[in-house]
Amino acid sequence: MPRTVAHQLIASHLVDGELSPGEEIALAVDQTLTQDATGTLVMQELEALGLDRAQAEVSVQYVDHNLLQTDEKNAEDHAFLRSAAQRYGIWFSKPGNGVSHPTHMQRFGRPGTTMVGSDSHTCAAGSLGMLAIGVGGLEVAMAIAGRPLRIRMPEIWGVRLTGELPPWVSAKDVVLEMLRRHTVRGGVGRIIEYHGPGLAGLTAMDRHVIANMGAELGATTTVFPADDAVRDFLRAEGREDDFTELRAEDGARYDVHDEIDLSALEPLIARPSAPDDVVPVREVAGEPVSQVVVGSSANPGLRDFAVTAAMVRGRQTDAAVSFDVNPTSREILEDLTRMGATFDLIAAGARIHQAGCMGCIGMGQAPAVGQNSLRTFPRNFPGRSGTEEDSVWLCSPETAAAAALTGRIGDPRDVAAEHDIPAPRLALPEQASVNTAMLMPPLPVEQAREVELARGPNISALPDFPPLPDRIEAPVLLKAGDNVSTDEISPAGAQALPYRSNVPKLADFTFTRIDPGYPERAREVRDGSGHLVVGGENYGQGSSREHAAITPRYLGLRAVLARSYARIHWQNLANFGILPLEFAEPGDYDRIGTGDVLVLDGVREALERGDRITARNASRDEQYPVRHSLSPRQVRAVLHGGQIPLLAAEG
Repeated sequence: MPRTVAHQLIASHLVDGELSPGEEIALAVDQTLTQDATGTLVMQELEALGLDRAQAEVSVQYVDHNLLQTDEKNAEDHAFLRSAAQRYGIWFSKPGNGVSHPTHMQRFGRPGTTMVGSDSHTCAAGSLGMLAIGVGGLEVAMAIAGRPLRIRMPEIWGVRLTGELPPWVSAKDVVLEMLRRHTVRGGVGRIIEYHGPGLAGLTAMDRHVIANMGAELGATTTVFPADDAVRDFLRAEGREDDFTELRAEDGARYDVHDEIDLSALEPLIARPSAPDDVVPVREVAGEPVSQVVVGSSANPGLRDFAVTAAMVRGRQTDAAVSFDVNPTSREILEDLTRMGATFDLIAAGARIHQAGCMGCIGMGQAPAVGQNSLRTFPRNFPGRSGTEEDSVWLCSPETAAAAALTGRIGDPRDVAAEHDIPAPRLALPEQASVNTAMLMPPLPVEQAREVELARGPNISALPDFPPLPDRIEAPVLLKAGDNVSTDEISPAGAQALPYRSNVPKLADFTFTRIDPGYPERAREVRDGSGHLVVGGENYGQGSSREHAAITPRYLGLRAVLARSYARIHWQNLANFGILPLEFAEPGDYDRIGTGDVLVLDGVREALERGDRITARNASRDEQYPVRHSLSPRQVRAVLHGGQIPLLAAEG
C-alpha cells in the first residue's frame, strides 16, 4: 500500500509493534533535544540510570528558557547542565545562543530521522521531514541511553493545502485556522501530515510555525515532506549534504482528512486565555493594547522579524505600547542586523531582548494586570505570562506589528490601508549566517569520564517514591475542570521556574493557580493516606514538563481520576508511579466533590488482571467504574512506583 510520509518515517524506525492505530509501538530514536526548564531533571535521571555515554546519534542540551539570572539559582542550573552535557557526551548550547527548536533545525535537523525532546514543541522539527515527538524527560533520558521510544500508534491526519497565502496573511494564520476548526483536542491520538499543492508557497520556516503549534492541537506530532523547500533551507545553512528527499507515495491514504484553501484565509487571532479561542482579527478590532511581543519558537524565522521590521520602518510605535522583540537565535539576529532590520526595529521603539524563549515561558516581559498583550507565541494559558490575571492574545507578526503601531488590535490589511503601508517585499539573504561559537561539542570519552557534576545547593536529588499500595483510601484534595494545563499544575514564570531542579521547593507551587491551599493540605496527609485529584477532559494539556507529575507525587498524590488525558502528561504520571484512571461513565465526574474520600481496593491485582477498577466513594456511599489505558509495561512501572524504580528492580 502506498505510504504517507509519517508511515515511512515510522516504518523505517520500527523496533517492535504493528502500524495499527492504538497499538503500542517501539521506535528507534536518532536525536534528542533537552532544554533547561526540563533538562535538569533529565540529567538527574541519567545520573540515576548510571549512564556512561549518550547512545543516540545526536543529543543536544539547550539553555533557552530560564535566562534571567536575578539570583544564583538559574546560574547554578546552567553550570550543572554544562557539566552534565560534558559528562555524558552531549552537545551544549550556551545561554543566549538560541531557542532550541529553530536552532536545532538550523544546525542538526535532518530529513528522515527521528527525534524526541523534553519539550512539547519538539514537533516543530517535522517541518524538515523528521518524526519529532515531545515527551516527558524520562523518555528522553531513556532515548539518550539508547532505549527505543514506546508510544501508541497514532492515526495519520492528512491536511491538504491548496492555493497561496494572500498579502498580510502568513503561516501563523494557517495553524490558528486549524485550532479554530478543531480545538486543542482535535489532534489527540493523531499525527498531522500536511500535503498538497499549497505546500509550494511555504518555506521550511513557515512550516516550522505550523508544525510547532501542532502541540496546541494535542497531536502526537506534525510532519511535512522533505522537498525543495527543505533543500533550500539546508543549503542556506551550509548543510545541503544532509538533505534526503521524502514525500508521500502516490496514492497514499490517510486515516482522517481535512483541506485548507490558503487563498481564502484571513488574519486570525486567539483570544485570552486559550489557543483555540480563535476569531478573525476584524471581529475584535479596536481593543486597546499595551504590549506587543514578537518572537518565540512559534514564529522563529528571519522572515517573521523582517516583516515586522518592514512594517514599522520609518514609523514610531504607539506611545502606550511596550514593543518587545525576542530574537530566536544569534544567527537570525546577525542576519537581521546585516539587513538593517535591527536598526528599523530599534528606531521604531522596539526593546531587543536576548535570544531565548523569555516571555513565552513567563521568564520576563510579564504584562500589566488588565492590559492586553499581543504575542506571536504558541500558548496563552492563564498566568503563563508570569502575571496571574493576564490577558494574552496569540497572533501573526503582521497582526502584532499593526497593533504596535496603532495601540489597538487591528486587521493588518486595514491598518496598512489606513497608514499607507505597502505589503512588505522581503529580500532575505540566500546564505544564512552560521555561528557555532556558543555550541559546545561533546568531550572525548576518557575526558568526559573525569567530569564531576556541578551541583549547587538549589539542585536536589530525585525523590525516592514507594511502590503503589494495594489499597488506596484517600481524600480528593482538588477537582479540576476541562483542559487543565501543566502550567496550572506546575506553574511557569520567574517565581517558580528557578526551583525546577529543587523538587521539594517547587512542590510549594503545585496547583496554586487553581487552588492556593493545595500544597499545604497535601502535606498534611502526605505521609498518611496521601490524596487523589479528579480532572475533566484533556487533563494535563500543554507543556511536557514532568514536574507536573513529580511535584504532586512528592506531595502524596496516589492517583488521578479524569475524563481523559493529554498524551504527554498521561505518560508522565505513569512514569512516576501515579495511577491515571479514566471514568468509564463520564457523568460520574459530576458525582464527586472536593473532600470526598475514595477507596480503591485490590489495586495491584486489578491492574495486573485487566483494565477495570471500582472506585468507592465512602463519603456518599456510591461506586464508580474506572479504567486505565496503560500497557503491561506501564502497569509494571506504576506498580513499582515509577519507571526508575522498575529499571532498578530489573537491574
